[in-house]
Amino acid sequence: MRTLALVTASGAALLTAGTPVPVTLAVPADLGAALAEPAPAPRPALPAVPLALVAQVHRAPARAHRSKPPSSPARGRGGEVGAADLLARASACEQVSDGEYRTDEAASATVPVCGASGAVFWKADLDIDCDGRVTAACNPATDPAFHGDTAFHTSDGRPLDAERLPYVVVPAPGAVWDYTGAGIGGGAVVAVVHGQKVEYAVVGDVGPAHIVGEASYATAKSLGIDPDPSSGGAPSGVTYILFKDSRVSPIEDHEAAVRTGRARAEEFVRAD
Repeated sequence: MRTLALVTASGAALLTAGTPVPVTLAVPADLGAALAEPAPAPRPALPAVPLALVAQVHRAPARAHRSKPPSSPARGRGGEVGAADLLARASACEQVSDGEYRTDEAASATVPVCGASGAVFWKADLDIDCDGRVTAACNPATDPAFHGDTAFHTSDGRPLDAERLPYVVVPAPGAVWDYTGAGIGGGAVVAVVHGQKVEYAVVGDVGPAHIVGEASYATAKSLGIDPDPSSGGAPSGVTYILFKDSRVSPIEDHEAAVRTGRARAEEFVRAD
């Protein structure tokens, strides 16, 4: 800091002593530079914002946070058909058989074969068929009525494997009904419904001409029914829907049976 000596005179001092009195003031060193710098220019005024733009800005957050409504949970035409859909379509029977079938030897004949769009169906019990290839679950020791053959064979000429392949037994042609005249044969696709479950199987064996209600060990197991050939099965509540003019080849291709079954089930449910 620099010092600057100034001389001032008091009227009284000049009159009496005639001697000037020195006064010392402290002045900042950068005072001169500060005094020399021009004052900062005022900031330019911001341009006016149009009211329409302001309104858009205030509305933008609302649009940004608006979520898209969830899609409807309703099943479309391409959705997979369920047990309830199939049972609703098969709720009424237009009988195509000339009589009724028994579910067991000792039972009365009360089960008709019904016709519907592109299919025939019946409602019966489910007896376990363990015939065909010998396996750990299906053999003479586990099934006293075991028979080592099936009416239809695999692509390599062997009997079907009841333990692993879902298949259904149809009654042999007779006075009540002839499956061969209804567009049904070995490898035809069948939707088997029990409770809320559906299993797509194939026609794999032929049984007595007066009895219906039989399917393979694998079919029962997939439906949650006890598959034991000696004590298992279901006493009632099983619906068999056989799709006309459908055939899986080779007959043991279960994935093909499922694909075909789903497509035919869709047609069956949607038909007028």
